[in-house]
Amino acid sequence: MEEDREATLGSEEEVDEALYEENMVQQGEGGSEENSYEGMAVDDNVEEWNGFISGRIKEEEVVSEWKPGDPVTPQHILRLNSYTTEFLCSPEDNIYNITFSRFKIRDLASGTVILDIKKQCPTEIKDVIDLDSGRFIQYHFSPTFLTLGEIGATLEFTVGSKALNRFRLIEKHFFRNLVLKTFDFEIGFCIPYSRNTCEHIYCLPDLDPQTIEEMIDNPYETRSDSFYFVNNKLIMHHKAEYSFNQQVEA
Repeated sequence: MEEDREATLGSEEEVDEALYEENMVQQGEGGSEENSYEGMAVDDNVEEWNGFISGRIKEEEVVSEWKPGDPVTPQHILRLNSYTTEFLCSPEDNIYNITFSRFKIRDLASGTVILDIKKQCPTEIKDVIDLDSGRFIQYHFSPTFLTLGEIGATLEFTVGSKALNRFRLIEKHFFRNLVLKTFDFEIGFCIPYSRNTCEHIYCLPDLDPQTIEEMIDNPYETRSDSFYFVNNKLIMHHKAEYSFNQQVEA
């Protein structure tokens, strides 16, 4: 299966795996340091952090069934086979004060920008937990979105006074009870009081015509869970629903 990959915006350069683990995305306030990490080889003896995870779990990482009150680990999330009915963490768990300021989607084949959402943020980065930040959103796309091969999703965010180590995003996409695809990206290390930009490359699932038709005819039954981890601890959980019909809603 073709591997999805993660790239940061900026110049391309060769890096070794140690540097990749230590610092994938760094951008200091008032300046930037961005690198591209495409094309890194992953063998069977190296944990696959970057891109699409096929669902394989190392033998020593096999975990028991999750129960309410148990810590939510990346391994539990990778094993999820259905859309969650509730949030698995609270806004207070975002102790790193991560604030998202922009989300852009573009078609890699044509370069067309499909979506560009910007949030007005203060010039000064404040170390305050935003308890009112939206954790649920509905997206409307045209049916042609389901025929795209690869898209790039650019994420801009700020970090508070605590550095992020092994900042990781796991996304699970579903249509009804069908798991469409799982994506697993490690964003890496982010310094305190920094502004950061990264672009994740998604290889969209190859859907059969009947599934595509059902997804178009049943808006908002296509859903996703986005889980954000720092040092393997869940700090944010966002949910989304998608519509692919012709009528653009206000």
